[in-house]
Parts: sequence; structure tokens; C-alpha cells
Amino acid sequence: MMKLVSCIALGLTLLAARPAAAETVKVLTAGAFKQVILALVPGFEAAHRGDHITVDNDTVGALVKRVDGGEAFDLLVLTPAAIDALTGRGRLAPGSRVDLARVGIGIVVKAGAPVPDIGTTAAVTRTLLDASSIAYLDPAAGGSSGIYVAGMLQRLGIADVVARKAVLVPGGLVGQPVADGKAAIGIHQISELLPVPGLTYVGPLPPELQSYTTYAGAIAAKAADPGVATAFLRFLAGAEGVQVLKAKGMEPVGH
Repeated sequence: MMKLVSCIALGLTLLAARPAAAETVKVLTAGAFKQVILALVPGFEAAHRGDHITVDNDTVGALVKRVDGGEAFDLLVLTPAAIDALTGRGRLAPGSRVDLARVGIGIVVKAGAPVPDIGTTAAVTRTLLDASSIAYLDPAAGGSSGIYVAGMLQRLGIADVVARKAVLVPGGLVGQPVADGKAAIGIHQISELLPVPGLTYVGPLPPELQSYTTYAGAIAAKAADPGVATAFLRFLAGAEGVQVLKAKGMEPVGH
């Protein structure tokens, strides 16, 4: 009997000492936050027993449709309004929302091209009127910056003029057609402009035209491993996350 008890005790000890099985966490994120997540994945995976992070990005509107359509995921990074709406519909775990960062809108030109004046509303208006072509996110795709830029052009009274020379990007990196020579100017969230090679970052829109989009993370109501997903969300909001946010053109919130 004592031998049996000893064997059971040894078995339990070995089970307790054995590392937990690695998990894969699927992250769905709006494009503006993708570069931040990708930069932080290696550090998290190295520190968490080989747990693996996969990242898929889309526009805010498209992600809301995908989540409502039942797509499986573990962690979602979207605007707070979208997070709250999906939580209310039972797609996200109540109380799991963590506000992470905000990002403004900036302007780029092709590397080597003259740098335009965008210091005031009047200067931005002249620059947009003088540009031969302007790339921005197609507002019909549901992206935050595209919807804002379309409204800004209306307020400036130049929407019809810009529409005739607009290069509408359905999703992804608005700076790419500028780098490729297909558009003279690109307007998009700063964190999505900076990673594109072949561009000169002119700067942010002036304060009177600027718009910030805040991003938050939340855990899926049916996450395969809520513990690992929560650990990664905390990692995004932690000290290493703050450093990466700033380097990627975003501003941390709640710090």
C-alpha cells in the first residue's frame, strides 16, 4: 500500500512539474494596430513557454462582420465602441476590455518628392487641391481613417475635386500606392504609414483637423484559452507595449 501511495504521489509531482501545453492565440486586429502586435509577439512567445500568437487584420467594419458571423478567435483589438457593441451581443467576455492606445492621421509623399506644407487648415487644403492624386482608405470599406478623411474633405469643401483624383484603397497600407508612384499623397493613420518603405512622412494633420482613433483589446467569449489570451492582452498594455506603441507612431492611453 505504501509503495502504491508513493507511486501516486510521484506521478502527481511529475504532472505538476511538467510545463503546460503550449497554446495558440488567434488575434484579430484593426490594421492600425497590427505593427504593434507583430513587434511584441516574439517577446511574448519567448517568455510564455512557446505559446504561439497568430495575427489577422482587417478594417474595423469588416472585423465586426466577421466576429458577428461566428469566426473563431481569442483576442480582438478594435475601437472601444465596436468592442462594447460586440460585448453587448455576447461575442466578447464582459469586463475584459482594456484600452491600449490612440493614433492620429498623417500625410506622406514619395521619398524624394517635395514636402508640402500641412501646418494649418489652409495649407492642407491648398496641398490637397494642388496634388495630382491622393490616396486614402475607401470609406465604404469601413476603415476609421477613410470615413474620417471623407468627412474632412466635405467640411473643407473640396470633396468633389478630390473625388476626381482619389486613389481609394480598400484596405491595408495606404502608403503603398504612394511608394509605387500611383498617388502623389497618402493620408492615413500614422502607425500604418511609418512601416512602408519608400515614403517621406510629412507629419500629422494640424490640431484643428486632427482626429484620433482609440484602440482597445478584449477577450472572446468563447476563447480557446482565455488565460493565455488575457496574458497577451496584459503584455500589450505593459511597459514593453508602451515602448513599441511610441515607436510605431501611437500614443498609449491609461498610463
